[in-house]
Amino acid sequence: MSCRFFSWRISSLSKRIVASQSRQKHKELFSKKRENKIKQVNDLIFLNVENLIIRYLMSQPSQLRVILADHDVRKVVLPSGIPETVDDLYSAIRDTFSITRDFCLHYKDADFGDEFFTLVSTTDLKDKDTIKIVFLQDQEPTITLTLSDVTNVTDNPSEEDSVDTSSVSTNDTLILSASEDSPGHRYQRWPVQFQIPSFSDLTEIQIRSANERFQKDGTLLPTKDLIPLLPDILRKLAEAIYKYTAYPSSLQISEVAEALTLKHPCLKEPGSFNGCYGWAQRLKYKMNNFGSKLRGLGCPEVEVNSLKRKMTCDQYPAKNVKKPKKAEVNYLPPHAQGETSESLEKERIELLSEVMKRDNSRVVAQKMDKTFSLRREEIVKEAPAISDFMKRWPALFSEVQICEEFKRITTVSLESTFLARLDQCTPKLMALTLSKGGAAGLRMRQIKDMLLQDNTVEKRREIAIRCLIVYLGEKEEDLFKQYSDEEELNADLAMQIMKIAIIGDGPATIIVEGSKILERIDVARSCALMMGVIYALNLSYPKQLKFTFEGLPSDSDLSTTQ
Repeated sequence: MSCRFFSWRISSLSKRIVASQSRQKHKELFSKKRENKIKQVNDLIFLNVENLIIRYLMSQPSQLRVILADHDVRKVVLPSGIPETVDDLYSAIRDTFSITRDFCLHYKDADFGDEFFTLVSTTDLKDKDTIKIVFLQDQEPTITLTLSDVTNVTDNPSEEDSVDTSSVSTNDTLILSASEDSPGHRYQRWPVQFQIPSFSDLTEIQIRSANERFQKDGTLLPTKDLIPLLPDILRKLAEAIYKYTAYPSSLQISEVAEALTLKHPCLKEPGSFNGCYGWAQRLKYKMNNFGSKLRGLGCPEVEVNSLKRKMTCDQYPAKNVKKPKKAEVNYLPPHAQGETSESLEKERIELLSEVMKRDNSRVVAQKMDKTFSLRREEIVKEAPAISDFMKRWPALFSEVQICEEFKRITTVSLESTFLARLDQCTPKLMALTLSKGGAAGLRMRQIKDMLLQDNTVEKRREIAIRCLIVYLGEKEEDLFKQYSDEEELNADLAMQIMKIAIIGDGPATIIVEGSKILERIDVARSCALMMGVIYALNLSYPKQLKFTFEGLPSDSDLSTTQ
């Protein structure tokens, strides 16, 4: 019996040991499964947090350094952060810099020694990274004009909308030479939509929190919290405005104030009729103070208007103020870094001999670019007689250099813009001859009849300009003057202040202050080049033709953004 008992005890112990081992295995298996689940949950949480952080960073205002060319590097501000897709970033870059050609984007990869790689995902970018624009077609932008038949359009005014007018593909952004790559030189005109810059980190954090509260319950930023932020906000806005102009108009300051309250609605003012009137007043005072600081630093654009720089009879703050009055972007730029008036004067003297050489246009163009600031200094500060200025700068008085000077001053191509817009507006302008009555309508129809004798493109353009003058209530004779021969023109030359002289049915001559500026050009191009001469020599529009020059294509296109 004892043997049976021991046998039973051994069997019982064995079963207990097997059961214990089985429970231990199940426990270990359960523990492993639990650890795996916990690891999966942690990985998922980490991934979600990482995505949230990436989305948060990408939603913050960001800046990117954009390389347009080897000598043209810009900054782009993305108010909503780096876009989620490459296509969205492509569209933002294209719209910001008005790029009409196809391009792709490259970015610097730190893993490969900052070499450029094709951008396939915006997650490779972070704030203040560098991207490069690579144009797919390395060719100059072209201009395609499709001119409609003026007679057909005027006979059928209802069909004017179906006429295929000129289409223009140009890049109006001025690419300045290396000699002009210095502080104070501007590269673009006043934008259609002003971009509010980023403020300091502390200011951005407080404004962001205030914007969130405004979105929830419409609470504005309290005055006691706004006062400490004002110096930083106004300083950044003044610097951003100065990138476009040192003398902003009231309209431009209002645009900046509206853009500020649009981007940061918590900064709206409860007692203002538009929510930003107080900001406009603050910006006006800030720009005055900012100009005083620039004057102390020797900025020529504002220093020229200091009282000590004026003549004794003009030593009043509001008298004879020299500032852009039309659409100038680089009105009085500073000298390039490392250059002085003396060194540029040596370049001017060398230019006198270079202009006499044949097939030397490239060297002349380079020296004209380099001496641009000296030329503007002379023409703005000293206002010399045209005849004297022509002796000092003979290279300027050619069709090519007048167009280049206009582009240096305004960043816009002169002839391409003028003629393309003129061709685009010609059909509608000609249609007005049928609706205009009285003496003006009769005269416009008489001008239109000139097409019966000569129906060339040049003649159509001339007729369009003549009709525009009459339509605006001004006189053709104040701009154009007809002569029978060269001898008659020379005899009357000294009496003319600003005229386009036409000898018979031949080409035109531009006359300013009794001097022949440009000769042997067709009438329409002479009007475009007259605009270039006015800007290059810092002249005012003739009072009797003020509306005509303001209505001409190049100036009207520029004025819409100034």
